[in-house]
Amino acid sequence: MRSTILWIVAVTLMALGGVIVVLAIGGQPDPPALRAAAPLLDGAWRFHVGDNPHWADADADDSAWETTDLSAPASSTDGDVGLPNYVGGWMAHGHPGYRGYAWYRRTVTVPAGHRAWDVLGPTAVEDGYELYWNGVRLGGSGRLGASPRVVGTRPMLFALPADAAGKTGVIAIRAYMQPGSDAADNSGGVHVAPTLAPRPESQALYRVQWWRTIAGYIVEVVEPAAIFALVGLALVIRPRSTHPGFIAFACIALVLWALKRLDNAIVSWTDLLSLPTYVWLNALWTPLSLVAWTLAWNRWCLRASRAIDGATVVMAVLGIAGAAFHATAVSRLCRLGLLALLLICVVRILRSGPMRILAVATMTSILVAQFAGELSAIGVPVIWFPFGIGVTLAQYAYAIAIPLLACLIVRTCDLRTSSHSKT
Repeated sequence: MRSTILWIVAVTLMALGGVIVVLAIGGQPDPPALRAAAPLLDGAWRFHVGDNPHWADADADDSAWETTDLSAPASSTDGDVGLPNYVGGWMAHGHPGYRGYAWYRRTVTVPAGHRAWDVLGPTAVEDGYELYWNGVRLGGSGRLGASPRVVGTRPMLFALPADAAGKTGVIAIRAYMQPGSDAADNSGGVHVAPTLAPRPESQALYRVQWWRTIAGYIVEVVEPAAIFALVGLALVIRPRSTHPGFIAFACIALVLWALKRLDNAIVSWTDLLSLPTYVWLNALWTPLSLVAWTLAWNRWCLRASRAIDGATVVMAVLGIAGAAFHATAVSRLCRLGLLALLLICVVRILRSGPMRILAVATMTSILVAQFAGELSAIGVPVIWFPFGIGVTLAQYAYAIAIPLLACLIVRTCDLRTSSHSKT
Protein backbone atom coordinates (compact mmCIF):
# COMPACT_ATOMS: atom_id res chain seq x y z
CA MET A 1 0.00 0.00 0.00
CA ARG A 2 2.87 2.39 0.74
CA SER A 3 4.37 1.86 -2.71
CA THR A 4 0.97 2.43 -4.32
CA ILE A 5 0.59 5.73 -2.51
CA LEU A 6 4.10 6.75 -3.63
CA TRP A 7 3.09 5.99 -7.22
CA ILE A 8 -0.02 8.14 -6.79
CA VAL A 9 2.12 11.04 -5.59
CA ALA A 10 4.63 10.59 -8.43
CA VAL A 11 1.97 10.44 -11.17
CA THR A 12 0.22 13.47 -9.68
CA LEU A 13 3.45 15.50 -9.78
CA MET A 14 4.19 14.43 -13.37
CA ALA A 15 0.67 15.40 -14.51
CA LEU A 16 0.99 18.74 -12.70
CA GLY A 17 4.33 19.39 -14.39
CA GLY A 18 2.90 18.62 -17.83
CA VAL A 19 -0.08 20.93 -17.29
CA ILE A 20 2.19 23.76 -16.13
CA VAL A 21 4.32 23.43 -19.28
CA VAL A 22 1.27 23.60 -21.58
CA LEU A 23 -0.17 26.57 -19.64
CA ALA A 24 3.17 28.38 -19.87
CA ILE A 25 3.38 27.85 -23.65
CA GLY A 26 -0.26 28.68 -24.35
CA GLY A 27 -0.27 31.70 -22.08
CA GLN A 28 2.38 33.56 -24.06
CA PRO A 29 1.11 36.75 -25.76
CA ASP A 30 1.08 36.96 -29.54
CA PRO A 31 4.68 37.52 -30.71
CA PRO A 32 5.11 41.24 -31.58
CA ALA A 33 6.78 40.39 -34.91
CA LEU A 34 3.77 38.34 -35.97
CA ARG A 35 1.31 41.02 -34.88
CA ALA A 36 3.26 43.68 -36.77
CA ALA A 37 2.87 41.66 -39.98
CA ALA A 38 -0.66 40.44 -39.18
CA PRO A 39 -2.83 43.27 -37.83
CA LEU A 40 -6.19 42.75 -36.22
CA LEU A 41 -9.09 43.96 -38.31
CA ASP A 42 -10.45 45.88 -35.35
CA GLY A 43 -11.90 49.36 -35.34
CA ALA A 44 -15.13 50.32 -37.04
CA TRP A 45 -17.31 47.71 -38.76
CA ARG A 46 -20.73 48.14 -40.29
CA PHE A 47 -23.35 46.18 -38.34
CA HIS A 48 -26.96 45.17 -38.95
CA VAL A 49 -29.27 42.76 -37.10
CA GLY A 50 -31.34 40.39 -39.20
CA ASP A 51 -30.39 38.15 -42.08
CA ASN A 52 -30.09 38.57 -45.83
CA PRO A 53 -27.72 36.42 -47.95
CA HIS A 54 -27.07 39.40 -50.26
CA TRP A 55 -25.41 41.27 -47.39
CA ALA A 56 -22.33 39.17 -48.17
CA ASP A 57 -22.01 40.77 -51.63
CA ALA A 58 -19.26 43.31 -52.21
CA ASP A 59 -21.71 45.83 -53.75
CA ALA A 60 -24.37 45.55 -51.01
CA ASP A 61 -25.42 48.97 -49.74
CA ASP A 62 -24.50 49.23 -46.04
CA SER A 63 -24.48 53.02 -45.84
CA ALA A 64 -27.50 53.04 -43.52
CA TRP A 65 -26.08 50.38 -41.20
CA GLU A 66 -24.93 51.28 -37.72
CA THR A 67 -21.25 51.25 -36.81
CA THR A 68 -19.79 48.97 -34.14
CA ASP A 69 -16.24 49.12 -32.79
CA LEU A 70 -14.30 45.85 -32.46
CA SER A 71 -11.29 47.55 -30.87
CA ALA A 72 -10.50 45.91 -27.55
CA PRO A 73 -9.30 47.83 -24.48
CA ALA A 74 -5.69 47.26 -23.49
CA SER A 75 -5.10 43.86 -21.81
CA SER A 76 -8.74 42.87 -22.37
CA THR A 77 -9.42 39.12 -22.12
CA ASP A 78 -12.51 36.95 -22.22
CA GLY A 79 -12.40 36.20 -18.48
CA ASP A 80 -12.52 32.44 -19.10
CA VAL A 81 -9.74 30.98 -21.22
CA GLY A 82 -7.72 34.19 -21.36
CA LEU A 83 -8.36 35.05 -25.03
CA PRO A 84 -6.84 38.49 -25.77
CA ASN A 85 -8.45 41.42 -27.63
CA TYR A 86 -11.91 40.64 -26.23
CA VAL A 87 -14.76 43.11 -26.79
CA GLY A 88 -18.37 43.16 -25.70
CA GLY A 89 -20.98 41.79 -28.07
CA TRP A 90 -24.05 43.38 -29.60
CA MET A 91 -26.04 43.22 -26.34
CA ALA A 92 -23.58 45.77 -24.93
CA HIS A 93 -23.94 47.94 -28.03
CA GLY A 94 -27.60 48.79 -28.33
CA HIS A 95 -29.23 45.37 -28.75
CA PRO A 96 -29.87 43.96 -25.26
CA GLY A 97 -31.54 40.57 -25.26
CA TYR A 98 -31.32 40.11 -29.03
CA ARG A 99 -30.77 36.58 -30.30
CA GLY A 100 -30.68 35.49 -33.90
CA TYR A 101 -28.74 36.63 -36.97
CA ALA A 102 -26.64 39.75 -37.47
CA TRP A 103 -24.04 40.83 -40.04
CA TYR A 104 -20.72 42.62 -39.86
CA ARG A 105 -19.09 44.19 -42.94
CA ARG A 106 -15.81 45.95 -43.58
CA THR A 107 -13.82 47.05 -46.63
CA VAL A 108 -10.21 45.83 -46.56
CA THR A 109 -7.24 46.67 -48.79
CA VAL A 110 -4.80 43.78 -49.09
CA PRO A 111 -1.19 44.99 -49.41
CA ALA A 112 0.36 44.60 -52.85
CA GLY A 113 3.07 42.04 -53.56
CA HIS A 114 3.54 38.41 -54.44
CA ARG A 115 2.61 36.92 -51.07
CA ALA A 116 -0.49 34.85 -50.37
CA TRP A 117 -2.87 36.21 -47.73
CA ASP A 118 -5.17 34.59 -45.17
CA VAL A 119 -7.84 35.71 -42.74
CA LEU A 120 -7.73 34.21 -39.26
CA GLY A 121 -11.32 33.93 -38.09
CA PRO A 122 -12.58 35.48 -34.85
CA THR A 123 -11.69 33.22 -31.93
CA ALA A 124 -14.74 34.12 -29.83
CA VAL A 125 -18.24 34.32 -31.36
CA GLU A 126 -21.67 33.69 -29.87
CA ASP A 127 -22.63 31.27 -31.18
CA GLY A 128 -21.68 30.53 -34.82
CA TYR A 129 -20.50 32.44 -37.86
CA GLU A 130 -19.69 32.40 -41.58
CA LEU A 131 -16.97 34.53 -43.15
CA TYR A 132 -17.23 35.87 -46.71
CA TRP A 133 -14.83 37.62 -49.09
CA ASN A 134 -16.60 39.63 -51.83
CA GLY A 135 -19.68 37.44 -51.49
CA VAL A 136 -17.81 34.12 -51.53
CA ARG A 137 -18.11 32.00 -48.38
CA LEU A 138 -14.63 31.06 -47.11
CA GLY A 139 -15.82 28.97 -44.14
CA GLY A 140 -17.08 29.33 -40.63
CA SER A 141 -17.98 27.76 -37.33
CA GLY A 142 -20.95 25.43 -37.25
CA ARG A 143 -23.72 25.29 -39.84
CA LEU A 144 -26.03 28.25 -40.39
CA GLY A 145 -29.17 28.49 -42.46
CA ALA A 146 -32.65 27.02 -42.09
CA SER A 147 -31.57 24.52 -39.39
CA PRO A 148 -28.54 26.06 -37.63
CA ARG A 149 -26.11 23.84 -35.77
CA VAL A 150 -23.86 25.89 -33.52
CA VAL A 151 -20.64 24.52 -32.05
CA GLY A 152 -17.79 25.91 -30.01
CA THR A 153 -15.64 28.55 -31.74
CA ARG A 154 -12.01 27.60 -32.26
CA PRO A 155 -9.12 29.06 -34.32
CA MET A 156 -9.73 28.96 -38.08
CA LEU A 157 -7.67 29.96 -41.09
CA PHE A 158 -9.29 31.07 -44.36
CA ALA A 159 -7.31 31.53 -47.57
CA LEU A 160 -8.03 34.63 -49.65
CA PRO A 161 -8.09 34.24 -53.45
CA ALA A 162 -4.66 34.03 -55.10
CA ASP A 163 -5.16 37.40 -56.81
CA ALA A 164 -6.27 39.25 -53.65
CA ALA A 165 -2.91 41.01 -53.09
CA GLY A 166 -3.06 44.69 -54.01
CA LYS A 167 -6.85 44.72 -54.23
CA THR A 168 -9.72 46.02 -52.11
CA GLY A 169 -12.46 43.68 -51.00
CA VAL A 170 -15.27 43.31 -48.50
CA ILE A 171 -15.10 40.94 -45.54
CA ALA A 172 -18.57 40.05 -44.28
CA ILE A 173 -19.31 38.01 -41.16
CA ARG A 174 -22.71 36.42 -40.67
CA ALA A 175 -23.13 35.72 -36.94
CA TYR A 176 -25.84 33.75 -35.20
CA MET A 177 -26.79 33.49 -31.53
CA GLN A 178 -29.22 30.69 -30.79
CA PRO A 179 -32.54 31.52 -29.13
CA GLY A 180 -32.85 30.42 -25.54
CA SER A 181 -29.12 30.46 -24.84
CA ASP A 182 -27.79 31.98 -21.62
CA ALA A 183 -26.66 35.55 -22.03
CA ALA A 184 -24.77 38.23 -20.12
CA ASP A 185 -25.02 41.98 -20.59
CA ASN A 186 -22.20 41.89 -23.17
CA SER A 187 -23.21 38.73 -25.08
CA GLY A 188 -23.90 38.33 -28.77
CA GLY A 189 -21.89 38.04 -31.96
CA VAL A 190 -18.20 38.69 -32.57
CA HIS A 191 -16.01 39.23 -29.50
CA VAL A 192 -12.55 39.05 -31.09
CA ALA A 193 -11.86 40.75 -34.42
CA PRO A 194 -10.47 38.63 -37.28
CA THR A 195 -6.90 39.06 -38.49
CA LEU A 196 -5.49 39.74 -41.97
CA ALA A 197 -2.13 38.03 -42.35
CA PRO A 198 0.38 37.05 -45.05
CA ARG A 199 1.91 33.61 -45.23
CA PRO A 200 3.82 32.17 -43.43
CA GLU A 201 3.02 34.60 -40.57
CA SER A 202 -0.65 33.62 -40.77
CA GLN A 203 0.21 29.96 -40.17
CA ALA A 204 2.53 30.83 -37.28
CA LEU A 205 -0.15 32.98 -35.64
CA TYR A 206 -2.69 30.22 -36.22
CA ARG A 207 -0.44 27.84 -34.25
CA VAL A 208 -0.17 30.41 -31.44
CA GLN A 209 -3.96 30.63 -31.29
CA TRP A 210 -4.28 26.86 -31.16
CA TRP A 211 -1.70 26.59 -28.36
CA ARG A 212 -3.77 29.09 -26.37
CA THR A 213 -6.96 27.13 -27.06
CA ILE A 214 -5.32 23.82 -26.06
CA ALA A 215 -3.91 25.38 -22.89
CA GLY A 216 -7.33 26.77 -22.03
CA TYR A 217 -8.79 23.26 -21.82
CA ILE A 218 -5.81 21.01 -21.12
CA VAL A 219 -6.92 20.52 -17.51
CA GLU A 220 -10.26 19.28 -18.85
CA VAL A 221 -8.40 16.38 -20.47
CA VAL A 222 -5.71 15.65 -17.88
CA GLU A 223 -8.12 15.49 -14.94
CA PRO A 224 -10.56 13.08 -16.65
CA ALA A 225 -7.58 10.89 -17.64
CA ALA A 226 -6.50 10.86 -13.99
CA ILE A 227 -10.08 10.12 -12.93
CA PHE A 228 -10.39 7.14 -15.27
CA ALA A 229 -7.07 5.82 -13.95
CA LEU A 230 -8.40 6.23 -10.41
CA VAL A 231 -11.58 4.36 -11.32
CA GLY A 232 -9.47 1.50 -12.66
CA LEU A 233 -7.44 1.43 -9.44
CA ALA A 234 -10.63 1.54 -7.34
CA LEU A 235 -12.22 -1.37 -9.21
CA VAL A 236 -9.09 -3.46 -8.67
CA ILE A 237 -9.07 -2.65 -4.94
CA ARG A 238 -12.83 -2.96 -4.38
CA PRO A 239 -12.94 -6.77 -3.76
CA ARG A 240 -10.39 -6.35 -0.95
CA SER A 241 -11.81 -3.13 0.49
CA THR A 242 -13.85 -2.64 3.64
CA HIS A 243 -15.98 -0.10 1.72
CA PRO A 244 -17.13 -1.72 -1.55
CA GLY A 245 -20.37 0.27 -1.58
CA PHE A 246 -18.52 3.55 -1.19
CA ILE A 247 -16.12 2.65 -4.00
CA ALA A 248 -18.94 1.61 -6.34
CA PHE A 249 -20.84 4.89 -6.04
CA ALA A 250 -17.63 6.93 -5.97
CA CYS A 251 -16.64 5.37 -9.32
CA ILE A 252 -20.01 6.33 -10.79
CA ALA A 253 -19.63 9.90 -9.52
CA LEU A 254 -16.08 10.12 -10.87
CA VAL A 255 -17.06 8.89 -14.34
CA LEU A 256 -19.95 11.37 -14.53
CA TRP A 257 -17.71 14.24 -13.45
CA ALA A 258 -14.99 13.19 -15.93
CA LEU A 259 -17.54 13.19 -18.77
CA LYS A 260 -18.67 16.67 -17.73
CA ARG A 261 -15.08 17.96 -17.83
CA LEU A 262 -14.29 16.21 -21.12
CA ASP A 263 -17.33 17.81 -22.74
CA ASN A 264 -15.68 21.22 -22.27
CA ALA A 265 -12.62 20.19 -24.27
CA ILE A 266 -14.64 18.36 -26.92
CA VAL A 267 -16.90 21.33 -27.61
CA SER A 268 -13.92 23.73 -27.68
CA TRP A 269 -11.57 21.66 -29.85
CA THR A 270 -13.96 19.83 -32.19
CA ASP A 271 -17.38 19.97 -33.86
CA LEU A 272 -18.52 16.67 -32.33
CA LEU A 273 -20.90 18.31 -29.84
CA SER A 274 -23.38 21.02 -30.71
CA LEU A 275 -23.77 23.74 -28.11
CA PRO A 276 -27.38 22.77 -27.21
CA THR A 277 -26.28 19.16 -26.67
CA TYR A 278 -23.33 20.34 -24.60
CA VAL A 279 -25.55 22.52 -22.41
CA TRP A 280 -28.07 19.69 -21.93
CA LEU A 281 -25.38 17.15 -21.02
CA ASN A 282 -23.79 19.51 -18.52
CA ALA A 283 -27.18 20.10 -16.93
CA LEU A 284 -27.56 16.32 -16.60
CA TRP A 285 -24.04 15.29 -15.49
CA THR A 286 -23.97 17.76 -12.58
CA PRO A 287 -26.97 16.55 -10.54
CA LEU A 288 -26.27 12.89 -11.30
CA SER A 289 -22.68 13.15 -10.09
CA LEU A 290 -23.88 14.91 -6.94
CA VAL A 291 -26.41 12.13 -6.36
CA ALA A 292 -23.70 9.49 -6.76
CA TRP A 293 -21.38 11.35 -4.36
CA THR A 294 -24.16 11.56 -1.76
CA LEU A 295 -24.83 7.82 -1.99
CA ALA A 296 -21.08 7.16 -1.80
CA TRP A 297 -20.38 9.24 1.29
CA ASN A 298 -23.47 7.86 2.99
CA ARG A 299 -21.66 4.51 2.80
CA TRP A 300 -18.40 5.68 4.32
CA CYS A 301 -19.76 4.98 7.80
CA LEU A 302 -20.36 1.32 8.61
CA ARG A 303 -24.12 1.65 8.23
CA ALA A 304 -25.68 3.69 5.45
CA SER A 305 -28.64 5.84 6.43
CA ARG A 306 -31.82 4.75 4.68
CA ALA A 307 -33.29 8.20 5.17
CA ILE A 308 -30.36 9.80 3.31
CA ASP A 309 -30.68 7.23 0.51
CA GLY A 310 -34.40 7.91 0.17
CA ALA A 311 -33.96 11.68 0.15
CA THR A 312 -31.15 11.33 -2.41
CA VAL A 313 -33.44 9.40 -4.77
CA VAL A 314 -36.00 12.22 -4.49
CA MET A 315 -33.27 14.77 -5.28
CA ALA A 316 -32.20 12.66 -8.27
CA VAL A 317 -35.71 12.83 -9.72
CA LEU A 318 -35.78 16.59 -9.20
CA GLY A 319 -32.36 16.99 -10.82
CA ILE A 320 -33.31 15.01 -13.92
CA ALA A 321 -36.61 16.90 -14.21
CA GLY A 322 -34.83 20.24 -13.86
CA ALA A 323 -32.36 19.33 -16.60
CA ALA A 324 -35.02 17.92 -18.93
CA PHE A 325 -37.40 20.89 -18.66
CA HIS A 326 -34.78 23.63 -18.12
CA ALA A 327 -36.42 24.41 -14.80
CA THR A 328 -33.81 26.51 -13.01
CA ALA A 329 -35.73 26.66 -9.73
CA VAL A 330 -36.08 22.86 -9.60
CA SER A 331 -32.39 22.37 -10.38
CA ARG A 332 -31.43 24.81 -7.63
CA LEU A 333 -33.70 23.02 -5.15
CA CYS A 334 -32.01 19.73 -6.07
CA ARG A 335 -28.54 21.18 -5.51
CA LEU A 336 -29.41 22.71 -2.16
CA GLY A 337 -31.09 19.50 -1.03
CA LEU A 338 -28.06 17.41 -1.97
CA LEU A 339 -25.73 19.89 -0.26
CA ALA A 340 -27.76 19.51 2.94
CA LEU A 341 -27.54 15.71 2.69
CA LEU A 342 -23.78 15.85 2.09
CA LEU A 343 -23.31 18.08 5.13
CA ILE A 344 -25.24 15.51 7.18
CA CYS A 345 -22.82 12.89 5.86
CA VAL A 346 -19.92 15.05 7.05
CA VAL A 347 -21.39 15.10 10.56
CA ARG A 348 -21.87 11.32 10.50
CA ILE A 349 -18.27 10.79 9.36
CA LEU A 350 -16.91 13.08 12.08
CA ARG A 351 -18.91 11.14 14.67
CA SER A 352 -18.24 7.55 13.64
CA GLY A 353 -16.41 7.28 10.32
CA PRO A 354 -12.94 5.76 9.81
CA MET A 355 -9.99 7.90 8.70
CA ARG A 356 -11.97 11.00 9.59
CA ILE A 357 -9.39 13.64 8.73
CA LEU A 358 -8.52 12.19 5.32
CA ALA A 359 -12.16 11.45 4.51
CA VAL A 360 -13.40 14.93 5.43
CA ALA A 361 -10.49 16.62 3.60
CA THR A 362 -11.31 14.60 0.48
CA MET A 363 -15.01 15.30 0.79
CA THR A 364 -14.40 19.03 1.32
CA SER A 365 -12.37 19.35 -1.88
CA ILE A 366 -15.11 17.54 -3.81
CA LEU A 367 -17.78 19.82 -2.33
CA VAL A 368 -15.78 22.90 -3.33
CA ALA A 369 -15.58 21.60 -6.90
CA GLN A 370 -19.26 20.68 -7.08
CA PHE A 371 -20.54 23.91 -5.53
CA ALA A 372 -18.15 26.45 -7.06
CA GLY A 373 -21.09 28.41 -8.46
CA GLU A 374 -22.61 28.86 -5.02
CA LEU A 375 -19.23 29.96 -3.66
CA SER A 376 -19.01 32.54 -6.45
CA ALA A 377 -22.37 33.96 -5.34
CA ILE A 378 -20.87 34.78 -1.91
CA GLY A 379 -17.77 36.42 -3.38
CA VAL A 380 -15.27 33.55 -3.62
CA PRO A 381 -13.14 33.90 -6.80
CA VAL A 382 -13.84 30.93 -9.06
CA ILE A 383 -11.20 31.46 -11.76
CA TRP A 384 -7.52 32.36 -11.70
CA PHE A 385 -5.11 33.01 -14.57
CA PRO A 386 -1.73 31.32 -14.03
CA PHE A 387 0.43 32.15 -17.08
CA GLY A 388 -2.53 34.11 -18.49
CA ILE A 389 -4.75 31.01 -18.94
CA GLY A 390 -7.95 30.55 -16.94
CA VAL A 391 -8.06 27.70 -14.41
CA THR A 392 -11.28 27.34 -12.44
CA LEU A 393 -11.80 26.69 -8.75
CA ALA A 394 -13.45 23.35 -9.62
CA GLN A 395 -10.31 22.29 -11.52
CA TYR A 396 -8.06 23.23 -8.59
CA ALA A 397 -10.36 21.41 -6.15
CA TYR A 398 -10.41 18.19 -8.18
CA ALA A 399 -6.64 18.36 -8.61
CA ILE A 400 -6.53 18.06 -4.82
CA ALA A 401 -9.42 15.60 -4.52
CA ILE A 402 -8.15 13.00 -7.01
CA PRO A 403 -4.90 12.04 -5.19
CA LEU A 404 -6.62 12.32 -1.79
CA LEU A 405 -9.40 10.00 -2.93
CA ALA A 406 -6.87 7.58 -4.40
CA CYS A 407 -5.05 7.40 -1.06
CA LEU A 408 -8.35 7.03 0.80
CA ILE A 409 -9.47 4.12 -1.39
CA VAL A 410 -6.09 2.40 -1.15
CA ARG A 411 -6.13 2.69 2.63
CA THR A 412 -9.48 0.90 2.88
CA CYS A 413 -7.47 -2.26 2.28
CA ASP A 414 -5.37 -1.37 5.32
CA LEU A 415 -8.59 -1.25 7.36
CA ARG A 416 -9.45 -4.79 6.32
CA THR A 417 -5.90 -5.96 7.10
CA SER A 418 -6.09 -4.31 10.52
CA SER A 419 -9.46 -5.87 11.30
CA HIS A 420 -8.19 -9.33 10.28
CA SER A 421 -5.04 -8.98 12.38
CA LYS A 422 -7.15 -8.08 15.43
CA THR A 423 -9.26 -11.18 15.02
